[in-house]
Amino acid sequence: MSTKAQKGFHFLDKSKNHQRVNFELINNLIVIPLKINGKKLSFILDSGVSKTILFNITKNDSIGLKNVKKVQLQGLGKGESVDALLSYKNSISLKNIVNSNETIYVILQDHFDLSGKMGKTIHGIIGYNILSHFIVKVNYKFKKIDFYNPDTYTYKKCRKCEVFPIQMYRRKPYIQAEVQLDTIGSELTFVKLLVDSGGSDAIWLFENTKKEIKTPKRFFNDILGEGLSGAIYGNRSRIPKIKLGAFEIQNPTVSFLDSVSTKNARSFQERNGSIGAGILRRFKVWFDYPNKKIMLKKNSWFSKGFNYNMTGLDVVYNGKQLVKEQVAVSNFDGYQRQSEKKNAISFITSFAYKFKSSYRIKNVIKNSPGDKVGLKKDDIILKINDKPAHELTMNDIILKFQERDQKKIKIIVSRNGKKLQYEFRLEKKV
Repeated sequence: MSTKAQKGFHFLDKSKNHQRVNFELINNLIVIPLKINGKKLSFILDSGVSKTILFNITKNDSIGLKNVKKVQLQGLGKGESVDALLSYKNSISLKNIVNSNETIYVILQDHFDLSGKMGKTIHGIIGYNILSHFIVKVNYKFKKIDFYNPDTYTYKKCRKCEVFPIQMYRRKPYIQAEVQLDTIGSELTFVKLLVDSGGSDAIWLFENTKKEIKTPKRFFNDILGEGLSGAIYGNRSRIPKIKLGAFEIQNPTVSFLDSVSTKNARSFQERNGSIGAGILRRFKVWFDYPNKKIMLKKNSWFSKGFNYNMTGLDVVYNGKQLVKEQVAVSNFDGYQRQSEKKNAISFITSFAYKFKSSYRIKNVIKNSPGDKVGLKKDDIILKINDKPAHELTMNDIILKFQERDQKKIKIIVSRNGKKLQYEFRLEKKV
């Protein structure tokens, strides 16, 4: 292996040139299990970040951070820069992949609220530092990542694949694409997009970065996500298509950022937006930073429609709650004999207490279906369509809220100790 690779992430076993890792796919995002200084944590693999960032650390998480100093970070959103710690010479491992000299930024509060949005504890995000040392093949459909040694990897012939050059700017990859907007008719316009595996949307476009880039006629205002500096606002809409080489993707959803978030995002002045995991998940993706290219091969999700949350409810994970579950136990003894009357089987009802997931409404978009029926911020969700909330994952809730236009949603919430029931229909606005 080259000396260069040894300076950062590399294979611990020098005889190995490949490592496969299984991942969780939650809301289109890749969650991988990392160890930092021996502590097992969950990280998002995010091609849109240049730094390794750690957050959501409690007193119980003894990470043993080394060589710490205070710094400030600026991110998307309308807020001020945030306090962070900078820590050098940390050890990170992912199976047979290791780095004993990782620089980590530690954000003292979870400004992203990623754990809330993902339905499980997320401790951080990692991108360039690990992606830059390997050729990384991501199989979204089968939830597997393969890390290959770039010095020994050979690409197989692939008739259905397409290779795209990437431009690296401040350790982030940019790709050229073409988009069609209803503001310019049937024409296509070239755009330079950040390849952002850490964004769950399909496409973000920055309005007025080219004269053709304007919000289409049909749109609605929404919270697009969270940045270091607070909520990211903008307009959600659709465009007729995006073209990546020979791949044409029809009617994708697109988010147009507000002017403040656009200003914070555009350190690279040629950038017109982002291509997120809502697009990337439709491909097998090879990230090849060492050779400055990305290769795509479409999978069976390629032609699936693009959906979005049609409730207006921003739901987040609210930690664990104690749930009382009823358990029925037969009164057979160990010899299969009944202790009750002949021909009768009785059951003893017992109860078990278990900690289960809880979900809270963090925000309600004005004039949305959820807002119109009276749902409010901080309502605790008890049931959705007769299914107890603690039996649902965050992915289940996301899919229910995206299902189809006019789908009926029945929701029971707890507000100030009272149970309240609401009913509305999903409303497709774009």
